[in-house]
Amino acid sequence: MRSIRLSFLFIASGALALISSAGPAPALDKVHTGKPAAVAWAFIPLDVGVETKIFEKYGLDVDITNFAGDQKMQQGIASGSIDFGLGGGPAMSFTVKGAPIIGVAALFGAPKNISIVVAYDSPLKSPADLKGKMVSSSNVGSLTAWLVQQVAIQQGWGPDGIKIAALGGFDAGLAALRTHQIDGMSSSVEGGLLLEEQKIGRNLTDMEKFAPNFIAHVVFARSDLVTSNPDLVNRFLKGLFATIAYMKTHKAETSKVAVSALHETPGVADKTYDHEIDSFVPDGHFDPKAVAVLKKSFIDMDMLKTEPTDEQLFTTQFVPVKP
Repeated sequence: MRSIRLSFLFIASGALALISSAGPAPALDKVHTGKPAAVAWAFIPLDVGVETKIFEKYGLDVDITNFAGDQKMQQGIASGSIDFGLGGGPAMSFTVKGAPIIGVAALFGAPKNISIVVAYDSPLKSPADLKGKMVSSSNVGSLTAWLVQQVAIQQGWGPDGIKIAALGGFDAGLAALRTHQIDGMSSSVEGGLLLEEQKIGRNLTDMEKFAPNFIAHVVFARSDLVTSNPDLVNRFLKGLFATIAYMKTHKAETSKVAVSALHETPGVADKTYDHEIDSFVPDGHFDPKAVAVLKKSFIDMDMLKTEPTDEQLFTTQFVPVKP
């Protein structure tokens, strides 16, 4: 009996020695990320990656800050308070103007997540009905204004075939739509779906068909981080695109996060998932055709006077991303 007890104590002490020698788990690297809008579904991979602890598998402790627009988020990155940001493709023009940021991966392709919303009982049924109508955009020279112009051009009416009212954000556009000051408003697709649930508005069309080759959203990093800590950039991108791969096979889990993080209804979250999930760029590569259209849009939107080079906009050092 004594020998059995001694054997047990020996085994137990050996197990404790193994646990002790293993030491504490290595600390996670803190990473600060930003989104230019709190309620945009295209940026939900950050929330899903945190919720599912996918980022932790790559040694990262990720926090998220929501900003009021791309420009505010770019300022956060430039100040050093944000390491990575998910923003609009056109925001790469800030890099050309001297901002200490760089695109490190393409996130979202054609603007399938942007739409023109009309009143729920509007007689307008298709883009062909928009000739001469008034549609809101966020700002003069903005992506939404450019996309409305593309609708008019591709319908054969010229760039002024649809009147554009630069009203700012969603709330201002909705107020004008409800008082019939405008015929349509630029919105996110999920915004239109929410208005449809409330029988206030409905999506007339998304913008994918009017800019099929495009980069709607990009992953940005601080330029100094790319130079000083490329391993961190690489691990962050692996975590992000591993999350996107997870999302593509986990609709219910993704929608649950969207309901919580974006304050969507379950119905809107599910419909948005179905509409937008395939628009994520699976490996972050920059498609040359999409880059060419994006460069031209910089000129059209009066963001830049001449088309920039690829190197001025982004780096291909980390793509394609292979989680």
